[in-house]
Amino acid sequence: MIYAIIAHLKEGYTLESREFFRSFKDLNDLAKKAFLTLFFSGLSPKAPGSVGSLVAMPFAWVISYYIAPSTLLLLALFLSVVAVKIINDYEKQGMPHDCPQIVIDELAGVWISVAMIGHSLLGLFLAFVLFRVFDIWKPSVIGKVDKEVKGGWGVVGDDLLAGFFAGLLGLILVGIAQQIEFIAPFLEFLEF
Repeated sequence: MIYAIIAHLKEGYTLESREFFRSFKDLNDLAKKAFLTLFFSGLSPKAPGSVGSLVAMPFAWVISYYIAPSTLLLLALFLSVVAVKIINDYEKQGMPHDCPQIVIDELAGVWISVAMIGHSLLGLFLAFVLFRVFDIWKPSVIGKVDKEVKGGWGVVGDDLLAGFFAGLLGLILVGIAQQIEFIAPFLEFLEF
């Protein structure tokens, strides 16, 4: 797992995908590429998935806190469907499959995790860290989806699963921590 994380952090641009996301045919193309790269945060030369996930966190907090976690979850699913359509269209035009610059899938995954765990400070921290671990490590079915599913669902599907499993593990960890007498007051302080 450590080797996977190190390799992921070293991952950067490929010339092909870098140029693809830096050229625009028209405003519609610009908007689609800004959407897929989450306001171009995916163009970060190092760890674009982690950068994209960090960019997604403030939006997750605002939506979850001021509206509802269920709205955050539904928006993550809706944006995933939109992303799949755009990715499929671009792959037909020759875009390489699962470019590291596409980070809208990280937004969807981390939003699912936040929707499940909660928007407290600890919840946001757990959602981010656990999502990144599952997304980079890709255990079990997450890795299968990443390797075997083609097109937009192959790009987005593994992140949706990583977000779900991160959320599930986060809930389990919080539940266990709430049962430990000396940790419970700390969790109450952090609004859990």
